[in-house]
Amino acid sequence: MKKKLTGLVCSLVTLGLITPAVALNESITEAGINATTLHQDPYNLTGKKIGIGQVELGRPAMFGFDKTMSWNPNISFAGLFYRDQLAQPDLELDEHAAMVALVMVSRDKKLRGVAPDARLYSSAVGTMDVGGQAEECFSSQYVAMQNGEDVRAINFSFGSPLYDDSRFNADLDGNSLLTQCVDWSARVHDTLYVISGNQGSGGIPVPTDNYNGINTANSVQRNGVFSKVDFSNVSAIPEGVGRSFIEREINVNGRRSIGLIAPGSNIDVYDLYGSQLSVDGTSFSSPHITASVALLQEYGDRQIFKKAQNWSINSRRHEISKAVLINSADKIKDNGDGLFLGMERTTLSKHNLTWLDSEAYSDDTIPLDMEMGAGHLNVFRAYQQLSGGQWTPDLPVSNKGWNYGLIEANQEQDYVLEKALKADSFASITLTWDRLVELNDDNSNLQFDIGESFTDKGLNNLNIYLMPVDSNDKNEHLCASISRVDSTEHIFCKIPTTGQYKIRVEYANQVNESTQNYGLAWWTVDS
Repeated sequence: MKKKLTGLVCSLVTLGLITPAVALNESITEAGINATTLHQDPYNLTGKKIGIGQVELGRPAMFGFDKTMSWNPNISFAGLFYRDQLAQPDLELDEHAAMVALVMVSRDKKLRGVAPDARLYSSAVGTMDVGGQAEECFSSQYVAMQNGEDVRAINFSFGSPLYDDSRFNADLDGNSLLTQCVDWSARVHDTLYVISGNQGSGGIPVPTDNYNGINTANSVQRNGVFSKVDFSNVSAIPEGVGRSFIEREINVNGRRSIGLIAPGSNIDVYDLYGSQLSVDGTSFSSPHITASVALLQEYGDRQIFKKAQNWSINSRRHEISKAVLINSADKIKDNGDGLFLGMERTTLSKHNLTWLDSEAYSDDTIPLDMEMGAGHLNVFRAYQQLSGGQWTPDLPVSNKGWNYGLIEANQEQDYVLEKALKADSFASITLTWDRLVELNDDNSNLQFDIGESFTDKGLNNLNIYLMPVDSNDKNEHLCASISRVDSTEHIFCKIPTTGQYKIRVEYANQVNESTQNYGLAWWTVDS
């Protein structure tokens, strides 16, 4: 039976003390992800007409539909569901889901969401005693097929515990049913899944072991700016008395989990009764990223409509959204000369280390930092990255841009940078591609049905290099990202001397198909 979920808080999120809000909107200003700049002239990006999704155990309430809703928040929903059915009044209501939705699409003058005009589709799965990973997958698929089968990103501020996984001695190896579902749906429905990262011993890590989405850790303010990884995130190398718990909540084989960090501390929201609250947790970091996709996609669709030069419908691809968001993340604050690509803050680990102190900076086989991923979300910089336009390897490319490409096994593609790069400047390059998961479609209806399963076809191995333009030997690279286990490669490195360079994409090892689509984004500094 359906069950009312009023007041339910998923154990994934650590709400901590709920206190009266002091200031609103900080997380979407320049102190946070800088969405407010895009809301204003001349950009006027608010996510209009862009479909995004939300899947949780419960759903937000809507005034005029749910009789128990005692106040009228300035928020609208494109669709409210219970799994694959329209929601029924006063059932499956969840305060946590309502708060997450507010972060994404609130139109309130005092508490404005990241993408207030996006079309949000929200589905309730139901409590754990009436559902599990199959029902969560089923609900996610239904959301992905809304908006004319055009939902650009889906938010998960919930997850499943490993002890409920039906596999014997389950690990975070990417092969739980829900994790496989996320990777399958991302590819088949072309939507970017944004997953709240894991927090606390005994937390809810599935599907943080996905390949094709983005996982987030939450940031706290330092000196008035969201810039530091919160101590609640389970992302560091496990040590101490909690080691046995934490080890089971980190991906196996050294594969990185976190892609980005985003504001998740003292986030101001309203509860079901209209009171202002301050909440914490990765549950509130992920909707910042999900709704940021809507802002970028609105801009991309404008460019498509006006047939802009160096633009195509490939800007809608989830691999491009992922590459753009990761490549534009803040790592080291620029001192005004542009050498650090105009970055707006220095991102810090729990122990106050910067990205330049990380293994990811010094080790070519590690693309992302264990705690920080690629750095802190900055949607205005992501807009700047996307606005560089699409460039193919056929001709020299701009210093900043992206491409949705296709490469054959054992082949290489070179992107020759048209202008010389400046000595002592930094280059940021990101490559993303999908793990291949296929549906075991027993009834051949091309949809997941409860009782069906998936097959992991594995991950092809792609690499990226930054090389002198006149070299054909990848061993002469300046910098590289050559992980054998990750579906994201990321370079952030210093240019030693002014000169001509090129980016090389390599299809190094074939595991499944002989051709592989990929998203590539780069940002460099001309001399």
